[in-house]
Order: sequence, then structure tokens, then C-alpha cells
Amino acid sequence: MKKIIILTTFLLSFNLYFTQVAIGKSSVSNPSVSLEFADGNKGIILPWVTSAASVIGAVDGTVIYDISDKKVKYRKSSMWTDLSIDTTGTVNTTLQNSKTELVGAKLAIGSNSSIDTTSGILVLTDNNKAMVLPKMDNPHLVIVNPAAGMMAYDTANHQLAVFNGTVWTFWKP
Repeated sequence: MKKIIILTTFLLSFNLYFTQVAIGKSSVSNPSVSLEFADGNKGIILPWVTSAASVIGAVDGTVIYDISDKKVKYRKSSMWTDLSIDTTGTVNTTLQNSKTELVGAKLAIGSNSSIDTTSGILVLTDNNKAMVLPKMDNPHLVIVNPAAGMMAYDTANHQLAVFNGTVWTFWKP
């Protein structure tokens, strides 16, 4: 019994030590990264919501795809800011129309993920690490069939690329 308790304690502490996740690759590029994607021709698809106004408990930094006006938005200074600009976005919600939202669904990544109370589907809990978006040259050219709400970092032009279901929008710092 003593060995089982020691092994369980070791495994739990071992799991808490690794608070970084790499998707499509074996490890993150540096210790300041919470979540990182492999390079390639795939983007990350944001959560679809029926409207930004229906999102309860959103904190600054939250990013969504609002199907009511077909725009990618992020929360800034307690207000939703449009990242799409273009209003011609489209989205086919057939796959999700029959689904019921799991209000408590959440994946938290970070050193305090077990106690973090921030609402969201994917929450990066560390305050000294960031997410690195999927990176590629010219995502608008290499992602063959982008989905509404897709984001990627354009390494050729050094900008954020956001797809609203019809057109790409690009953001430079």
C-alpha cells in the first residue's frame, strides 16, 4: 500500500510539473509557451457561439467566432472587438445544431489549472506563458478548405490571419 501511495504521489506531482502542451510535435519551443502547434497548413478553429452577447463570464483575452454576425471577436477592456472587419462571413452550423452545450466543459493548461475558475473551453492558466498559433507561410493560400473561425500566424508576412467563413482578414502589430 505504501508503494502505491508513493507512486501515486510521484505521478501526480510529475503531471503537475509539465504544464505545457505541444500539438502535432514532440515538445514546445521554449519555457514561455503553454500551448504550441506544429508548423504546417492547418489552423486553429475558435469556438462557435450563437452570439457574443450570450457568452457569460468572458474575461479579457477570450477569442470566439460569433455565428450571429459571422465575425471573429476577442474580449478587450470588457468589450468585444471585431477581428474580421468583413461582414460577408458564412458558416454551416449543421454539425452543431442538434448538440447540447456542456456548460461545464473546460480544459485548463498551466501550473494552477486544477484550481483556476476562469470560464472557457480552453483556458491557459499561467500568467507568464503564451499560446503559439499554428504558423505557416500565406495561410490564405495553403489552407485548402478553411473553416469559419480559423486562425493562424502568417510567417511570410508576419501577421495574424483570421477566416470569417468567406474571406481572410490580416492583422499586423
